[in-house]
Amino acid sequence: MNIAQQTIVYHIPAMDCPVEEGLIRSRLQSVPGIIGLECNLMKRILTVHHNLSSPAPVEAALKSIGMEPEVSSTGQPHVHGAASRIPWVRLSVAGAFAVLAEVLDLLWQWHGGSMYSDANFFSYALEHVPMLMASVTAIALSGLTTYKKGWQAVRSGRLNINALMSVAVTGAVCIGQFSEAAMVMVLFNISEAIESLALNRARNAIRNLLALAPETAVVAQADGSWAETDIRLVPVGSCVRVNPGEKIALDGVLASGHSTVDQSPITGESLPVEKCIGDAVYAGTINTSGSFEFTTTARATETTLARIIHAVEDAQASRAPMQRVVDAFASYYTPAIFAIALLTALVSPLALDWSWGHAVYTALVLLVIGCPCALVISTPVSIVGGMTAATRHGILIKGGMFLELGRKLEILALDKTGTITSGKPCLTDVIPLGAMDTTRMITLAAGLAARSDHPVSKAIAANAAEQGISPMDVKDFSAIFGRGVSGVINDEHWYLGNGKLAEELGCPTHDFGERIQALEHEGKTVSLLLGREGIAGLFAVADTVRQSSISALRELKKLHVRTVMLTGDNAHIASAIARQAGVPDVHSSLLPEDKLRVVEDLESQGHVVGMVGDGINDAPALARAHIGFAMAGGGTDVAIETADVALMDDDLRKIPHFIHLSRVTWAILLQNVILALGMKALFFALTFTGHVTMWMAVFADVGTCLMAVANGLRTMRL
Repeated sequence: MNIAQQTIVYHIPAMDCPVEEGLIRSRLQSVPGIIGLECNLMKRILTVHHNLSSPAPVEAALKSIGMEPEVSSTGQPHVHGAASRIPWVRLSVAGAFAVLAEVLDLLWQWHGGSMYSDANFFSYALEHVPMLMASVTAIALSGLTTYKKGWQAVRSGRLNINALMSVAVTGAVCIGQFSEAAMVMVLFNISEAIESLALNRARNAIRNLLALAPETAVVAQADGSWAETDIRLVPVGSCVRVNPGEKIALDGVLASGHSTVDQSPITGESLPVEKCIGDAVYAGTINTSGSFEFTTTARATETTLARIIHAVEDAQASRAPMQRVVDAFASYYTPAIFAIALLTALVSPLALDWSWGHAVYTALVLLVIGCPCALVISTPVSIVGGMTAATRHGILIKGGMFLELGRKLEILALDKTGTITSGKPCLTDVIPLGAMDTTRMITLAAGLAARSDHPVSKAIAANAAEQGISPMDVKDFSAIFGRGVSGVINDEHWYLGNGKLAEELGCPTHDFGERIQALEHEGKTVSLLLGREGIAGLFAVADTVRQSSISALRELKKLHVRTVMLTGDNAHIASAIARQAGVPDVHSSLLPEDKLRVVEDLESQGHVVGMVGDGINDAPALARAHIGFAMAGGGTDVAIETADVALMDDDLRKIPHFIHLSRVTWAILLQNVILALGMKALFFALTFTGHVTMWMAVFADVGTCLMAVANGLRTMRL
């Protein structure tokens, strides 16, 4: 009987670092019926895809390696932090016994006692019973978990750091290095605890996002009352009230009132944004002044904040190319270290005339140095730190691979409308052609425009409202298809329309042809106000270039990124906008498949290409480009879902910041790899010259790991 594929999500509290993740993968690979695994190390979440009749074999396999699985229906970790699981008291007591063993060893040497060489182990142990007991106590208190994990790894056919450390400490005891074995085990476990605390800074990125939105909202009830309600129970279309200083719980549109809202957690905007009726508000943002009511437009699981959290979670679970390389290297590195240590113990006494005790001790030091944690941990920490910093600036990156690839971006293709431009036509020119003054001309035109839903009319009416000019009353209003509108104002017939309407009314435009043509060459749409005396004036409307776009394009040029504009508009408008924005290469009159073709052509030339857009017609090109950037503030859901990076407030200046962030993150990744491998190489060399002891090796490994983690976390501050 064929069983359909199923998915189960577990929270694994013991999955602290790549060592445990590797152990889990190795163990579950041998379980028949498991189709795929996804590990989110930062959240300690394991997703298992299987076609088993019951998940019992999966859970049994996890328990066999000491990983107690907790079923998670939401994919969210249970509320208990890593710090609560660290046995600080036991480690402190173990440390005290290790120090006691060191003191007893120093006292023995101070009183003329000899160090253990190749003497009989049992006679040496009988002479040092107090030191042996103190050392064994320290090892037992601090290292039982290490031994358990090491044994589980060996049983699963893997050699991880716990296995290496278990062999090293046991070997040190067997050659009489009691106090050093105890100190090594204690220091190793303290270092593991410190690493866990350091990694929690990266893990807290998700917790901080989750804390942005309140758990309840004040919602209008059917009887007219207001009640505090769990946001998960609030349906779309509900009326929610927000008071000054409160966080907005859900996405919606303002229904009454006005205020200023701090949107920095979502869009990265530094200043609060004015909100009035009809404006969108987002979950997780903060109402800074007046109270207002809004109508919800999304459920709690579908808000902009929820989508950000989901994307960051997916990005944390994915592996960047560098991380995959490092993980692959580490899988060969640890067994190689074990083999080198074994050869050192067995061959060096014969080849180099070393004593067996010295050879074994050197091999044990090599095992301690061989820990790959600094190399393996620093990579995901750097990537997650970079993505967290990007989120704080309103840049949502959907995977570490895109953050890493951003540094290679060579060409950026940009849609025009809604990307380089605001996407909303604005009145740019008011030109009286007779004796009529500008104010009266706007008043007349606004009266006609206020009754029309054409974008040009809306721009004229909006401009009048912004200036506080009241439109005149219009009678007998009518729309003339493809031409304009007409109406009677103060018993006089007035028209607002294009050149075709003027020609049909017997008002030729050739006297003003050059002026009209000049405006059209600037990418503007010209409307004429006509009365009984002919053309009274011209109105020019254009989709204006965002000032932020001009700045962004200048910054991209400094970063040596070539820009190309792709638009469905005609060549005149496209060229005018390109000149204003500073885009050197323009492709106009394009259909969606044409935009896709341009991107494909650029990629076929060997370039790394990005595409920026906001509409459904941009989706094919966004999906094809190496990196797709969506203008998420006013963009369509299709564009946002298709893109690899979302700019939450439609500001193109975030793309240069993204490229800078990518380049810095890559530099930090390289620094960490060089630091980890360099320190390993240095201490390997010093070990063979006899200048490194086991506890020094532990300190070197701990120091390298903490430096790599701290360096990786620098990306969070970018």
